Amino acid sequence: MATKRRRRRSLKVVREINVTPLMDLTFLLLIIFMITAPVLEYETDVSPPELSTDKGIDESDEPMMVNLSHDGTLWFQKERLTLQQLVGRLEYQRSQRPDVTVLIRADGTRPYSEVMGLMKAARDAGVVNVSLVTQPEA
Repeated sequence: MATKRRRRRSLKVVREINVTPLMDLTFLLLIIFMITAPVLEYETDVSPPELSTDKGIDESDEPMMVNLSHDGTLWFQKERLTLQQLVGRLEYQRSQRPDVTVLIRADGTRPYSEVMGLMKAARDAGVVNVSLVTQPEA
């Protein structure tokens, strides 16, 4: 009987709840929301445009094609040109049609820096609309 009294005396009634783990969890969730909230503001819609080939191409709206062959030769309207000559031709085309579109078609083995050089040449000529031509997936 003496052991039962000792046990009753050693057991204490818990009248307070330990809130330290609850506060730790609250602060952790607060930190996570503070970090993720700014990221959600700057999301970007990257849905691709739909393809449509319903309208025909006018002669006046026909884009100018710049070709970069596998050996690095530039071709513009079936004529072999240098990069400086290309800038001059594109400036002339833009003076004739301010809304001219330039399509760049390059061989897949050419370095990307050469394609970027063509895009820079079109920008230097004042052309606003530049697109890259790709092959459709099989």
